Amino acid sequence: MKVLALGGAGGIGRVAARVTARLPGVRELVIADRDPAAARRTAALLAARAPEPGTAVSARRVDVTDRAELHAALDGMDAVLNTVGPYYRFGPDVLRAAIRTGTDYLDVCDDWEPTVAMLELDDEARAAGVRAVIGMGASPGVSNLLAVRAAALLDTLTDVHTAWPVDVGPEPATTPPTGPGRTPSAAAVHWMQQLSGTVAVVRGGRIVQRPPLERIVLDLPGGHRGTACTVGHPEPVTLHRSLRPAGDAASLMVVRAGTAAYLDVLRRDLDAGRLTNEGAAVELERPSLRRILRAGTQVLRFGSPGTLPGFFAAATGTIDGRPASVLARLTGGDALMADLAEGTGVPAGLGLAQLLDGTVRTPGVHPPETAVDAERFFADLARHRPGVGVSVELGV
Repeated sequence: MKVLALGGAGGIGRVAARVTARLPGVRELVIADRDPAAARRTAALLAARAPEPGTAVSARRVDVTDRAELHAALDGMDAVLNTVGPYYRFGPDVLRAAIRTGTDYLDVCDDWEPTVAMLELDDEARAAGVRAVIGMGASPGVSNLLAVRAAALLDTLTDVHTAWPVDVGPEPATTPPTGPGRTPSAAAVHWMQQLSGTVAVVRGGRIVQRPPLERIVLDLPGGHRGTACTVGHPEPVTLHRSLRPAGDAASLMVVRAGTAAYLDVLRRDLDAGRLTNEGAAVELERPSLRRILRAGTQVLRFGSPGTLPGFFAAATGTIDGRPASVLARLTGGDALMADLAEGTGVPAGLGLAQLLDGTVRTPGVHPPETAVDAERFFADLARHRPGVGVSVELGV
């Protein structure tokens, strides 16, 4: 198998490429990046660590905005692992190129708008015989598979929520808002995009547009209670299609009230045109006194995260006609999920394994929950990271 790791010299891309280099059947791995020097360094490091002498690791310069360059890089590849963000700028175009070149595709798209656009390419992918899995990272990705585990215990599904931590639990190891040269990271720019305007959530079984940072109070099995805030993410869009909740669905941030208030100030300034996504991302690292003071007047509007876990999926519905709720969360995964690159790149690599070996069989554009075998994924994750498992708690 020949795999193109697009964006493979970036933080998430390096981790995903590292996992890919160790997958059975991968005989050629090309680290593609718009920074050729960084691509060469990454390729050299992975080649030195390759478990099999027959695995060839090389580097190539690719700018995804150059259509000819992108198509030339995809030509002859069996699959592309796309970690180039933000996806609201680049995701659909890269997927279209993969479909045109007949290249199987996997990404870690965490923007809901391009998720909708890429799902609409399903017919084209099917016609081309291309298998595409979008959003196979931590959130979305692991979160979707946890939602599947939670919903599976219910006879009927009413609500489903997925959540990821902002400033609760272990301190993030590598989640800088700015990258080299003090430029905003793609992850931070994405975050600001998904905290502005309106975002897709499910209300009463229908997709609707709502402002982000709405407060959701949760009372979950095991005594986990608290308030989380909505954010724009793909999970409600895809889970609405796959699990069909009759009630509500949203992606949530588990965040302290003070942080939520500051994010709300950035949101308002973004919506008013006083900040760009890039400018707001920089403000995360160097907050202005004026915005800090504005946030201080709004703290009481946001509730406490209480005892909510940091990373989980929760579902409500019925069992035998009686109300029930389910909480599914990773155990022993704090260190993995506290590191943005590891928490996203490792699931991407393990998801790619199922694409390459044919576990993902059907051509078309798929979210993780309809393509990736959840039981196998969590078993592979436990082998890759000993001590990581899944806890499922039932409340009736």
